[in-house]
Amino acid sequence: MLKELSKNWRLSDEIKALHQRGLFRKMPEVAGFPGRFIEVDGQLALNFSSNNYLSLAGNPEILQAFLQAAQIHGVGATASRLIAGNCPSHRELEEFIAKWKQTEAALVFGSGYQANIGILTSLSDTGDLIISDELNHASVIDGARLSRATVSVYKHLDVNMAEDALKKQGFRRKILVTESVFSMDGDHSPLRELSSLCRKHGALLVVDEAHATGIYGPSGEGLCSELGVDPDVHMGTLGKAAGVSGAYVAGSRNLIDILINQARSFIFTTASSPAISAAALKSLEIITSSEGALRRSLLKRNVEVMDGKLKQIFPDKKNPSHIQPIQVGDSDLAMKMSRSCLSRGLFVQGIRYPSVNEGSARLRLTLMSDHTIEDIEKAYDIIEPLFPRLEK
Repeated sequence: MLKELSKNWRLSDEIKALHQRGLFRKMPEVAGFPGRFIEVDGQLALNFSSNNYLSLAGNPEILQAFLQAAQIHGVGATASRLIAGNCPSHRELEEFIAKWKQTEAALVFGSGYQANIGILTSLSDTGDLIISDELNHASVIDGARLSRATVSVYKHLDVNMAEDALKKQGFRRKILVTESVFSMDGDHSPLRELSSLCRKHGALLVVDEAHATGIYGPSGEGLCSELGVDPDVHMGTLGKAAGVSGAYVAGSRNLIDILINQARSFIFTTASSPAISAAALKSLEIITSSEGALRRSLLKRNVEVMDGKLKQIFPDKKNPSHIQPIQVGDSDLAMKMSRSCLSRGLFVQGIRYPSVNEGSARLRLTLMSDHTIEDIEKAYDIIEPLFPRLEK
């Protein structure tokens, strides 16, 4: 009993410290069909906090594909892919992704987190070097730590610092890993330069396209495709612009075979639902069609409109994308501003440490293809009056 009380006391102190630093979190309860509007803690609001960039999460064709697959295969896969959970819908999805990404093969994971963990722990070990952008996603950071490789972190987008790391000798294998579109800043990695450096120094290039999949490229393949870059490892997610869930890795047949045999985050987990794979396949079919091109065009229009609006507050704002961070700095203030927005019918979530560096809390405003110009104007009218407070 005394031991249990001691444990609780320590946890209470940790929770108190989180409150004092403005870092205590609670999950908002959201409800309703995904789209422009969302119910947050019982209040209906315009939704500018979703990664549903192409507004596909509620698409009726995708929903129908899910329901049909569930009727045929059931709801759950019931086992890992290597035991009894490997279904035809998984194979069909992977074959589509490989053809779409113009690679030899592809492998589907349960989440982007699992995919990045699997990539880095399968391809590297003691005696290897992982070179990583300082603002890479937590899954990249954790995968690098778990790999047991030496890790060299370069300043955000700093090509020269990345090359200095690539020049290091004495390693069996060197791997440079970067996001293409960074999840919290919305800016783009210098992929062409990094790709050239990897070729020059004999390093593998791993690109996380989680926030670019579906949005860039001729058929939504990602930013690499748009820039003509062919990394050794393509990673992307199916739960953001695709509106479903899961993630993929695409590359050589040898790469996929290594992941199947060595990626613990793939081997030791129940396979994703066959219905999810069927829904993801339908989503990718839409993304690669003329409808997908139209949705990308509408999203691009919305980005341009919102970017123009926000430049009225922040004239030096750069890197317009579907992720539009509004810097605040202080964590408490960011959350107060988020709550103020919600009280006026706008859901834009505050982001703070550890999702971003301490002192760089922000409102993370995201755009979707089905936002209207009126939606964007309303969002701006709610946000704009908040910012003079930062000067006091």
